Amino acid sequence: MPLTTTRISTDWPCQVKTPGSYDWERSAAKWLRELVPARYGSYPALIRHPVLLARHAQIQVQQEIRVARTALQTARADLPRLGMPESVIEHTIKLYAAELMQLQHIARSVRAVSEALVERHGAHGVR
Repeated sequence: MPLTTTRISTDWPCQVKTPGSYDWERSAAKWLRELVPARYGSYPALIRHPVLLARHAQIQVQQEIRVARTALQTARADLPRLGMPESVIEHTIKLYAAELMQLQHIARSVRAVSEALVERHGAHGVR
């Protein structure tokens, strides 16, 4: 019997098992730990409470989105002053734009996993 009624969105990460399936929370926690700096993955509170880990991952990814946006928005003005040739600047702008799209997808995935974890623990209380 499923543990949750969360509908899986297209943003659900393939690395995380379906909510309610065997060991899905462990797969979610493993994936979320990959998104935060390594030192956070060893903190007992984040290990014991995947909802807290998901919250931190959401904050982390949002910060990375802000950094990528800033890098993208300032590249054309800043990189020439650093002596970068136009071809490198154009490549860098494309790189930042692609990274921003990837981070936005990751943010949606983290949100989906977080919602499933909250739903699971909301019904049973946080352990």
